[in-house]
Amino acid sequence: MIKVSVMYPHSKGARFDHAYYRDKHMPLVKRRMGDACLYYTVDKGIAGGAPGSEPVYVGRCDIFCESVDSFQTAFGPHAKEIMADIPNYTDIQPLMQVSEVVIERS
Repeated sequence: MIKVSVMYPHSKGARFDHAYYRDKHMPLVKRRMGDACLYYTVDKGIAGGAPGSEPVYVGRCDIFCESVDSFQTAFGPHAKEIMADIPNYTDIQPLMQVSEVVIERS
């Protein structure tokens, strides 16, 4: 299993509409990816590690898929549409990382 993390670094004065991201953007990603997206999570940054510090990321998501190939096959045809939606909720340039899920527990 792999996890695609999309992270939006916190910066003073940047715009990030959490409601739009949660209620519109990520459901759009899931609809376009279909079953290749096993599930996803959405995080809202509230603080950094030190008391009173700002969060490292104002928002982020993790998209879980069986493989890098399944992600690319499902995401690729819709990448332009999905990326074009970003200005609707933020002016932050996202960072992306693909990771292998080594252990998963609930």
